[in-house]
Amino acid sequence: MELNLDNINELEAYKKAKKLVKEMIGFYIHALVYFCVISFLIFINLKYSPEYLWFLWSAFGWGIGLFFHSIRAFQWINILGKDWEEKKIQQILIEEKRKKETFI
Repeated sequence: MELNLDNINELEAYKKAKKLVKEMIGFYIHALVYFCVISFLIFINLKYSPEYLWFLWSAFGWGIGLFFHSIRAFQWINILGKDWEEKKIQQILIEEKRKKETFI
């Protein structure tokens, strides 16, 4: 049985896409829960203590977490992500191969 490099690349691309979609779904669920809970907190705050808007602290704090979740899910900033990791692995493998070739 012969391994087809194109099939392996397609499988890797599929796995990467599937993982990204799962991260996006996780973000959407997180955002839905955020808006439901914050809406409930707004209701409670305005009904029982409208003189101090304490729900803003929860909305702000949790909003920061939601913001960072969106960055990860949609890969807006990818400083040390999988692409970097893969490039670094390839670089190390090439360097190791060169070292072996120079000693032979």
